[in-house]
Amino acid sequence: MDHNAKNDTSQLNGTHSEGLTKKRQDYLEWPEYFMAVAFLSAQRSKDPSSQVGACIVNQENKIVGIGYNGMPNGCDDDLLPWSRSADNKLDTKYPYGIKDVIYLSDKYHDTPEMTASRRLLNLAGITYKQFQPKQGRIVIDFNSINHPGLKTSSGFEGSHHRLRNLEHDAKYS
Repeated sequence: MDHNAKNDTSQLNGTHSEGLTKKRQDYLEWPEYFMAVAFLSAQRSKDPSSQVGACIVNQENKIVGIGYNGMPNGCDDDLLPWSRSADNKLDTKYPYGIKDVIYLSDKYHDTPEMTASRRLLNLAGITYKQFQPKQGRIVIDFNSINHPGLKTSSGFEGSHHRLRNLEHDAKYS
């Protein structure tokens, strides 16, 4: 193998350090990503007092459903079974549900409705736990797609200020 071919192979294997770009270290981990999707989905809720979002994920970390408080379009809950027990498990409400629940807020923990919810989850064998974020804030800056190198501590406002500067520069240059 000549020297150039050997050098190309080492670069592909990641063994050549000269000019090698490393992956980002500040990317979202799966739990933060899924909670952010659920939180964003909650913003669709029209309920003035409670906005709840959900992100349903399978074992391969693929999102299989998202939603917010309210019945899904086209789903008639009168057609689903509501029984807690039956000879055929498909005639109960449990196989139509979720296996794990990860939630952000538990502000209504002591209300009768939440106590009943936990009781149902326990009966159905559904695990649940409170989410502990590693990051307290995730900023979605739609302007960053046009200015990917721009990093500001104030998120959107910094990009907006930068865009005004670019517009000013374009007008007067």
